[in-house]
Amino acid sequence: MNPINSLIVSVVKLLPKSVVHVFAKKYIAGEKLEEAVQVVKELNAKGICATMDVLGESITTKKEAEEAKKECLLVLDAIHKNNLDANLSLKPTQLGLEIDKDLCLAQVEEILERAKGYNNFVRIDMEDSSTTNAILELYRSVHQKYNNVGVVIQAYLRRTINDVKASGMNGTNYRVCKGIYIEPEEIAFKEKQKVRDNFVEIVDYLLEHGNYIGIATHDDYLVEKAYEVIKQKNLSKDKFEFQMLYGVKERLRDKINGDGYKIRIYVPFGEHWYKYSIRRLQENPNMAWHITKSIFLFN
Repeated sequence: MNPINSLIVSVVKLLPKSVVHVFAKKYIAGEKLEEAVQVVKELNAKGICATMDVLGESITTKKEAEEAKKECLLVLDAIHKNNLDANLSLKPTQLGLEIDKDLCLAQVEEILERAKGYNNFVRIDMEDSSTTNAILELYRSVHQKYNNVGVVIQAYLRRTINDVKASGMNGTNYRVCKGIYIEPEEIAFKEKQKVRDNFVEIVDYLLEHGNYIGIATHDDYLVEKAYEVIKQKNLSKDKFEFQMLYGVKERLRDKINGDGYKIRIYVPFGEHWYKYSIRRLQENPNMAWHITKSIFLFN
């Protein structure tokens, strides 16, 4: 991010949450489960599926972790009750990964068991690099027992291509994304095209080796590259899907849907929307500029 954009994001962080919320709500499906269910119904009506996410991460107490698990279970119940074309994404640090790995494992297994009963799927999200090893270890543990679970990998990390080739990862259902956390250059590619090139290499490798993948990007260039790889390999449409975030580049979303490819929208909701929104602003500083201009400049 260039210095001007960094400054703009810093300014937005100083604004009252109520002001940020006015603009952030484009990317959040409400604070209540009922609101998120309605958003998913509207997406499903357009032939678009979803993955639902209860916002929150890096909790500090066992009680918070258990409350987060209960919310995840309620999401699975709501998906089943409302016959939604949706699954669940979860963040390990929200379920206690950083305070007690055994607690986190037990909670994830309880969630997977509930999802299994509904014939549904759970995606384990990736977080910042300090948790990568622990999240992959968690995934490998539950993957031995459950086949309704997948994990996220981040193309901007230099290690990722080796991670997907490692033992214990065979048959994994992946979401491949660029990555959004701010990481040091020694572990993460910083140049836009290098991240893109690594993304394409990872997608090509995973499809070549029979993995189901969610191609998660808002980059028109990467969507076109994915189209090329799919065509070259003559892949059937049940081998992959595209994924995007709620409220982002709906034009591209509708194009992919119109081209006949499966597309899944990541639908976050909940009271802990602020951190998520700030990360979205860091990813898209043009939106931060739009917020700043709208508040401080006259049109």
